[in-house]
Amino acid sequence: MELKPAYITIVEGPPPDFEAVTNRWSSSVLEGSTRNQVALVQMRTFDGPKLMQRCQTAWEEGRPARLNFPLGDGTRGELDIVAARWEQVEEGHKIYLWVRIDAEFEVEEISGDDPFSFN
Repeated sequence: MELKPAYITIVEGPPPDFEAVTNRWSSSVLEGSTRNQVALVQMRTFDGPKLMQRCQTAWEEGRPARLNFPLGDGTRGELDIVAARWEQVEEGHKIYLWVRIDAEFEVEEISGDDPFSFN
């Protein structure tokens, strides 16, 4: 029986910008038989703590947390969230989601100097 995932959904707008994360922690979290990598997506949100709690509750219950987002062509994409963090910013809250992507997904490369790189 597959457990029901918890979702963070981007309701409208353009597809989010995903940035590839290439450091040691991201490689270790995705060890397995498939070629995957980790990408970071940053978004403003009304309630960062609530979204963070949604992910944490799912993980504590052994369920996946997923990001559901528009692809720009009228369809939607879905990626597994492997880590999350939020912060207070001038405009409100900002959430950082690290998602599992496959080798075919196009992302922008970022340096290992990312302040949220978990090094």
